[in-house]
Amino acid sequence: MSVVPSHIRPTCRAALLILLALLLLGSLLTAQQSPSQYPPTVVFMTDFGTVDDSVALCRGVMYGITPNLRIVDLTHQVTPFSIQDGARFLFGATPYFPAGVVFVVVIDPGVGSTRKPVVVKSKRGQFFVLPDNGLMTMVEDRDGIEGIREITNQDWMIGAKISSTFHGRDIFSPVGARVARGDDWTKVGPELKQLVRLDLKPPKLDDKGLSGEVIALDGPYGNLITNLDADDFLKLGYQRGEKIKVTIAGREIEMPFVKTFSDVALKQSLLFIDSRGRVSFAVNQGSFAATYGVEPPQPIFIKRK
Repeated sequence: MSVVPSHIRPTCRAALLILLALLLLGSLLTAQQSPSQYPPTVVFMTDFGTVDDSVALCRGVMYGITPNLRIVDLTHQVTPFSIQDGARFLFGATPYFPAGVVFVVVIDPGVGSTRKPVVVKSKRGQFFVLPDNGLMTMVEDRDGIEGIREITNQDWMIGAKISSTFHGRDIFSPVGARVARGDDWTKVGPELKQLVRLDLKPPKLDDKGLSGEVIALDGPYGNLITNLDADDFLKLGYQRGEKIKVTIAGREIEMPFVKTFSDVALKQSLLFIDSRGRVSFAVNQGSFAATYGVEPPQPIFIKRK
């Protein structure tokens, strides 16, 4: 039997309804403020440079389709035509972005040819709108691929006549903006089973030492970027502070293994582990590439201690 007097029961019911409404409102506000809720986002990378209007035109196309789009410029200074550099930058950047982000990448020396424009979804839940020319190789090896679609649906493109030389504006930008706003990406075209891959030579660790390759230079600094993993290098037995003889492009160079640039004197060479966990070579406040005349790609060998 209820112990609440009958004359105050309606008041209790009203108070309970108000409390439930406040709890519901609070949960909705919490959901809206959740870190997983963010505006539609495109991470944009090209080898266009910023001298002319190419990047701005692509951004304009994307904003015209998805006005609330957030565009993050990864870089537009990729070495012209260098699919390997584009693949490397994608590999380095993707772990720092959440699922649902769309990467629009236009390093496309085969534009207008038989190479396919595609949308790819990785097993991390990220999307990639780009030419199928090997750009996905390193991401595919690490993250896996959930699905691939060739872009053939002209309703997703822009312009009555698609340019044969500017698919960044006419195909990749509009498709990227549509995927980012939540359109069904499987509508872009037919499913593909596999992607074109780069022929990347993996490093080799054996009884003699560690072999690999200089794959790029670190922007304007002239540091050598390699494909040598820090874990493999440390298996050679060297400790920080020791001097190491390294053979680069057939030339033996001796330098210390240190933590950072200032651990050696100005203009002195050093071996260090870079911010991406790879073996790198530098000259303190100088250019290793210029000092030793190294132009990627070049072979590297570090013998065991």
